[in-house]
Amino acid sequence: MLKINHLTVGYGAVTALHGISLSVPAGGIVTLIGANGAGKTTALKTISGLLKPRAGEIFYDGKNIAGLPPHQIVKLGISHVPEGRMIFANLTVMENLQMGAYLQKDRSAVRRELESVFAAFPRLREREKQTAGTLSGGEQQMLAIGRALMSQPKLLMLDEPSLGLAPLLVKTIFEKIVEINRQQGITILLVEQNANLALEVSGFGYVLETGKVAVSGDSATLRQNSQVRNAYLGGI
Repeated sequence: MLKINHLTVGYGAVTALHGISLSVPAGGIVTLIGANGAGKTTALKTISGLLKPRAGEIFYDGKNIAGLPPHQIVKLGISHVPEGRMIFANLTVMENLQMGAYLQKDRSAVRRELESVFAAFPRLREREKQTAGTLSGGEQQMLAIGRALMSQPKLLMLDEPSLGLAPLLVKTIFEKIVEINRQQGITILLVEQNANLALEVSGFGYVLETGKVAVSGDSATLRQNSQVRNAYLGGI
């Protein structure tokens, strides 16, 4: 579904990604792991059109989308849940979800998607009139994912969904990510600091180090890789 070839991205004089290549198969969960500053967030921002690549190609469903504006990329079926959630704090839960559907013209489809989001995250239905900024961190993460689902994506990109959450909530969020993948058939590209959990739920993984792919392979193999274990899994 997604294929990146030799992607180079920079901020001013600093190069953040040095010609990385990776692919995400339709229906799968692929994870990017690595230390802070490795280029994981930069990769997602470039795929979603928030950053322009200096070189390389990004193919989505066979079409080169590198350099397209973000709204066109959303329209093609890619949704991005950003690091830090970035909900609209002054709007209600319902208004945040409606913002996620801003490109949808079919009102009945929006209603169906809303019901699907509420089925996945019943807490959001309970809080639909509540101002989003007053939600707990876990509820805000649910809202950020729900908002992204409102655009009916084929590919969902998640940036650090466990960030700042209590362990029990992290488990809940990851269960929902797997559920969305399996029950709705949505392909997932996951960026996550919790490497052990990310490799547990994904089928394939890439380890980024200073803007380059250092190691890649199926997730079970990466969990046994001594380099990955020592650097990212606490040596377990």
